[in-house]
Amino acid sequence: MPFKSLKDKISSKNYSVAFGEVIKINATIITAKGLSVSISDMVKIISNSTAQETMGMVTEIDGATFFITPFSFVEGFCSGDRVFLDQTGMNIPVGQALLGRVVDPFMRPIDEKGTISSIKMSPIIKAPIAAMKRGMIDEIFSVGVKSIDGLLTCGKGQKLGIFAGSGVGKSTLMGMIVKGSTAPIKVVALIGERGREVPEFIEKNLGGDLENTVIIVATSDDSPLMRKYGAFAAMSVAEYFKDQGLDVLFIMDSVTRFAMAQREIGLALGEPPTSKGYPPSSLTLLPQLMERAGKEDGKGSITAFFTVLIEGDDMSDPIADQSRSILDGHIVLSRELTDFGIYPPIHILNSASRVMNDIISKEHLQMVMKFRRLYTLLKENEMLIRIGAYVKGTDSELDEAMNKKEGMEKFMSQDANMQTNYQDTLDELTALMSSNQL
Repeated sequence: MPFKSLKDKISSKNYSVAFGEVIKINATIITAKGLSVSISDMVKIISNSTAQETMGMVTEIDGATFFITPFSFVEGFCSGDRVFLDQTGMNIPVGQALLGRVVDPFMRPIDEKGTISSIKMSPIIKAPIAAMKRGMIDEIFSVGVKSIDGLLTCGKGQKLGIFAGSGVGKSTLMGMIVKGSTAPIKVVALIGERGREVPEFIEKNLGGDLENTVIIVATSDDSPLMRKYGAFAAMSVAEYFKDQGLDVLFIMDSVTRFAMAQREIGLALGEPPTSKGYPPSSLTLLPQLMERAGKEDGKGSITAFFTVLIEGDDMSDPIADQSRSILDGHIVLSRELTDFGIYPPIHILNSASRVMNDIISKEHLQMVMKFRRLYTLLKENEMLIRIGAYVKGTDSELDEAMNKKEGMEKFMSQDANMQTNYQDTLDELTALMSSNQL
């Protein structure tokens, strides 16, 4: 090729690094121009004066102007700062090296145990498992908690919600499930919670044992975007191990903080608020996350527990209501049982597992139905029994419920450091329901 032609060809192309320019900043949104971007593109903002850097995501486009939600705080940035497109996109490093580690949503270690070597980059956002590729939930998934294994039996690939008010004991129950679960891999996402709860959860609830466990943390002082995508990043880690053919336990605390993060982002972008101030995007985001859990044909499974904070113990909260409609069951923790000293305080009558009837034996199901019936009778006649208005012998079934009251409460109670296997739980339930007297 002649030199002049080569020179003309090179000069016709722009080989410099393209960058945009910040034109406006407020507390939650950076407005910029000068780059050709798409929704969900990752960008890097660099301060001209201090060389300070932060990552952000394109969340809205208006003609030549685009809006960035930053992953950190905006202090120190100003108009005229440069904006670069990040070619890596929304990908995180995943691999076996994550096991036993505590990381942030970008998989950067925060446990001071050194760097983490990864073997694969995985996108944070993925489509959920296709409906026709989902495997049937037909295997029992034991969590080592008697009241769940015996009365609300879970299946491999099931999605359950743990609904609780503040201070009722959901963190303790989470720790019991992680320690007692039979899953070979455990992924825990702590989203939007207080910073002090992270070491507390590891030391008190898990006993400092992180074997085969990955903990992804985005605390309440992190930006809304970090809290939002921390949940998606944790699910991507679980999917990596599921794709290896492994059964994964996924626990997230809490869905409510995740939805609140999207509420902050949505309202800052001008979305209309609906019930309790949540914009429509907060509700549509929940199935995008929750439906990624499950059992996939030819691969492993993700059995997921999502905690939902119900303010004032109000089960009609929009996030609680939406979550309950998506999940395959719900475990409700009762403040009343806490006051009576029953831990974990699982309200059996208000809780349900939608797949239990398909995975347990007929005999087990009969025991569960009998337990619930006797416990319901006790609750309905509690006042009469307490004031001595009920005369024994009037109702044989209520008499049986009264005889077994202590045994049923003992079955529902369990020390936080004790785990039971599924067969022992079933034997105890059978013995309790088969006996005539305690």
